[in-house]
Amino acid sequence: MLQQSLFLFLFFTLISSPLCGSSFQDEPLANWVEHTPGSDPSAYPSFFGTIDEDRPADDLEASFTSLQMKYESDQITESRRYDHLGTPGSSPGEVSVEDFRAEGYGESDDTEAFKKAWDEICSSDKDVQPVLVVPKNKKYYVKPIKFLGPCKSDSITLKILGTIEASNDPAHYMNDRYHWLLFYNINNFKVEGQGGTIDGNGKTWWENSCKINSSKPCTVAPTAVTFFQCHDLKVYGLNVQNAQEMHVSFEQSVNVQAVNVVVTSSGTSPNTDGIHVALSENVQIINPIIKAGDDCISIVNGSKNIEAIDVTCGPGHGISIGSLGEKKSEAQVSNVLVNGAKITGTMNGVRIKTWQGGSGYAENIIFQNIKMDNVGNPIIIDQNYCDQKNPCNEQRSAVQVRNIFYKNITGTSATKMTTTFNCSKTFPCEGIMQQEIDLVYKAK
Repeated sequence: MLQQSLFLFLFFTLISSPLCGSSFQDEPLANWVEHTPGSDPSAYPSFFGTIDEDRPADDLEASFTSLQMKYESDQITESRRYDHLGTPGSSPGEVSVEDFRAEGYGESDDTEAFKKAWDEICSSDKDVQPVLVVPKNKKYYVKPIKFLGPCKSDSITLKILGTIEASNDPAHYMNDRYHWLLFYNINNFKVEGQGGTIDGNGKTWWENSCKINSSKPCTVAPTAVTFFQCHDLKVYGLNVQNAQEMHVSFEQSVNVQAVNVVVTSSGTSPNTDGIHVALSENVQIINPIIKAGDDCISIVNGSKNIEAIDVTCGPGHGISIGSLGEKKSEAQVSNVLVNGAKITGTMNGVRIKTWQGGSGYAENIIFQNIKMDNVGNPIIIDQNYCDQKNPCNEQRSAVQVRNIFYKNITGTSATKMTTTFNCSKTFPCEGIMQQEIDLVYKAK
């Protein structure tokens, strides 16, 4: 798993001259994009779009090499997709939800069977290494469930071969509107999506969102799958679709590997982030395929040592750090590497977004080896982010954005402005560098 000693030193020894927000756009980006006249090279200091002339590129590259989190291939041998695999044979410690009378017809309520099956494997002896199986060719209708740890065994596995479908009745979420499937305080936990699907059945929630219907009140909707306070977690080949709101969320978790996760929902579904990371450390997201209505990957407050590799993203809102600093809150995000991505038809490309009035920092972030096709706002830092009906008032404080590196980002832009740095006047961006950027506006 990830080494907690990674990123031990600051990787940028760059010029620290602040970037003045007034050199770019002073108004919130949402209002500015509609009438932008195009890129203005004169507005950018000389160190934008090029490497620091006083520092050799090879020297800078060496600094980044020492920062990248390491993983061994044998750690992800089970990360292949399971689309064509059948049900594995029974093994000692293996339990099926059907052992507890889950019917799997898509109509009857199988919630209690799932709870009892989980209680069975979670209470297994330490040396058993229990496995919970959701059988193939069945659809299990399930209301909100909390899969609670800690479990007695040193390790525990969940294999999903069939479909788990959520209740779409809001009344079933009265006790907890934030979660549908919640995995809480589980160590050495492995989830294998062996051709199965987790279906959030989110259409009803989308239709009642204030972002779709302005006459509706703005309320929260459940996250489909949440891993909360889990340590040494591996999620392989998981398919999640049509989440009520976010699809998969890692929160307050340490040492996480998410490999070959597939997320699918409508490009117009509101707030349906693909993979969300909050208050977590040492997280690897490897080879995900994400089609959603919001951020493909969102990394927010309290996240450190996060690596996303070979991401396929679109439709959606791109790959985002933030939003951070809402309601004058403090935020801290550091040591993020996005290495390899194909982003297609998204509203944004790689984005850092912070609200005015917040505090803290987003620092030591690398975006590299990214291909974009018809992407709006391919590279964007927005320290004046404002996602609300009423305009946001100008504030004196801000989340500091510093030490950001963009390398080898190519492709086509759906907006004339391919690179946007909408920085704060009072806490402007610092230490931003670009190398090998080739983005071209593609008129419709």
